[in-house]
Amino acid sequence: MSLRMSAEEFVEFERKRLAAKPARTKAPVSTKPGPLSATARMQAKGRLAPGQMNKSETAYAAVLDQRKQAGEILWWAFEGIKLKIAPNTHLTIDFTVLLASGELQMHDVKGAKAIIQDDAKVKMKVARSMFPFPMFYAFPPKRKGEAWTLEEV
Repeated sequence: MSLRMSAEEFVEFERKRLAAKPARTKAPVSTKPGPLSATARMQAKGRLAPGQMNKSETAYAAVLDQRKQAGEILWWAFEGIKLKIAPNTHLTIDFTVLLASGELQMHDVKGAKAIIQDDAKVKMKVARSMFPFPMFYAFPPKRKGEAWTLEEV
């Protein structure tokens, strides 16, 4: 499956998807408990309310505070900017970071590369092509004592 599409293709894709949305119907409820997929396990607890950090985001905020004290960054905000990338389609980046050099960066915290959903990848790539600042995924350390990994989109 290719995730490469231009901003115009993405906008057209979103228009068609929204126009073709079927009416909502109730899904049948299964009485048999079965094993959950990795994605279902990850999403089992649900999403936090906007403005609330999960454990990974809280840990990354502490890293940003340390970098601010060291003078590497001037300012950061959690969910401070919402980007409109198509009609009815927005992307809220986890952290907006202003470096000491004056460069504005967007950092989206993910628990691991494997859990990034395809639609999230497409949104990040489209946003990267539309906006003039660097965007990064921030991954937590794999082992205690290691640093966070920043990977540019």
